[in-house]
Amino acid sequence: MGNLFTTIFYQPLFNLLVFIYNLIPDIGAAIFIITVIIKLLLWPLSHKSLKSQKALQEIQPKMEELKEKYKDNKEKLGQEMMLLYRAEKVNPFSSCLPLLLQFPFIIAVFQVFRNGLTSDNFDLLYPFVSNPGSINPIMLGFLNLSEPQIFLGVLAGVAQFFQSRLLIAKSKKSESDNVVKIKKEPGMTDIMNKQMMYFMPILTIFISASLPGGLALYWFLITLLGVLDQYLVNRSLNKKRNLQIEVLDNK
Repeated sequence: MGNLFTTIFYQPLFNLLVFIYNLIPDIGAAIFIITVIIKLLLWPLSHKSLKSQKALQEIQPKMEELKEKYKDNKEKLGQEMMLLYRAEKVNPFSSCLPLLLQFPFIIAVFQVFRNGLTSDNFDLLYPFVSNPGSINPIMLGFLNLSEPQIFLGVLAGVAQFFQSRLLIAKSKKSESDNVVKIKKEPGMTDIMNKQMMYFMPILTIFISASLPGGLALYWFLITLLGVLDQYLVNRSLNKKRNLQIEVLDNK
């Protein structure tokens, strides 16, 4: 099983990293390029996951309404929630499946950036990839990416905060767009979202403090691209919602 994982996931990524490093002998630039490539490869899955998360955020006010209305009848609540999902064409599991499909790939990325920067064993290189002899982990001539770099972890945490904030801000706007507001107090979902918005960046910084700087750099870059992806998802769905409102107003 381990050999299969190495062959399918780890080896291609490791070869791609070395191939790019041979072309541009700066590990920071190589990580930047491979991050963009990985994001493009995973974009269909990550984009679908973000759209699903946003769709779930959109219906949160209605979900809170159902929870309040059927708080003493769990069976009825479950039925009404399924009807709501069906009416809004939302699959509550559609945001999880793309993440699960990405999981093996994410583990391989973690291993490549954790082990690849200091590896002197290039037995896994394909015949057409030149053996560089060693990989210099110094980025831009002064930043050692084989050692923990806390400021890169901080950057990753800040990027994650803005991505979460973008998602939650969208949720608030969605709620404000709904005519019906069933309660003024924040729902449990809103409270959890706010807690996660602050907790996850702190956890990211904490974890990054013990990881090689190359992995923290990848984390920062992939999250930054995630912020851009989230922005595009929000803008697209905003435009779609505005068109629906215009159609309803014109009727």
